[in-house]
Amino acid sequence: MTESKLTAVIVDDEELARAVLHEMLSHHSEIELIAECANGFEAVKAVTERKPDLLFLDIQMPKLDGFEVLELIGSDMAIVFATAYDQYALKAFDVHAVDYLLKPYGADRFEAALARAKERAREKKPTPVSAELRAAATAPGQYADRLVVRDGTNVHIIPTAKLDFVEAQDDYIALASKGAKHLKQQTISSIETVLDPKQFLRIHRSYIVNLDRVAKVEPYGKDSRVAILQDGTKLPVSRSGYARLREVLDGGA
Repeated sequence: MTESKLTAVIVDDEELARAVLHEMLSHHSEIELIAECANGFEAVKAVTERKPDLLFLDIQMPKLDGFEVLELIGSDMAIVFATAYDQYALKAFDVHAVDYLLKPYGADRFEAALARAKERAREKKPTPVSAELRAAATAPGQYADRLVVRDGTNVHIIPTAKLDFVEAQDDYIALASKGAKHLKQQTISSIETVLDPKQFLRIHRSYIVNLDRVAKVEPYGKDSRVAILQDGTKLPVSRSGYARLREVLDGGA
């Protein structure tokens, strides 16, 4: 009985790099190449729709980088990074990549990576790539300058400077920006770690606010307060959140 074919997707913004991978994969009849993508947006669409077994993924690409692509697609596939930059190696394994091909690589190195990827794919072990893992793989002192959210096959990029506040909603968070809310499966605690604490403050167990958006803080009932944003939005402020807010505001005075 012959094994069923494994499906693969190549993602790289360089045509030559895609051609090299295509050529190497063409020698493997057990692999069916189902898509070649020139950027992260194409990758999110192709992977979401086609659900490949193997993903060969560049890291540095315009619009969306490889780590952002993984954050958006989740991962039930075997991932092999192929990149010209070695500084991402540790981070690649932090997000559970099968292997890391450093360009230019030879046929022997590719075959070794492919063998590992095929083994992982045959085992059907999901590769947990989540926003939490991305946060854990972020170096201390480095903060996100943008956030990515997937809506079906569409991708929204939200610069953190345009983020008004974050609201926890069960297993999701709502990212509020320019009057719209974008849902993302992530905990509020993990997103707090990638937001610059000089700019964003946890004012309640369910809310993080962009300090530039806070117009004033007012009493709200007995022993509680509310932050009123510049657009009139009202967010609850806990006792500990108010203490942190006062410390920041008094420090900036």
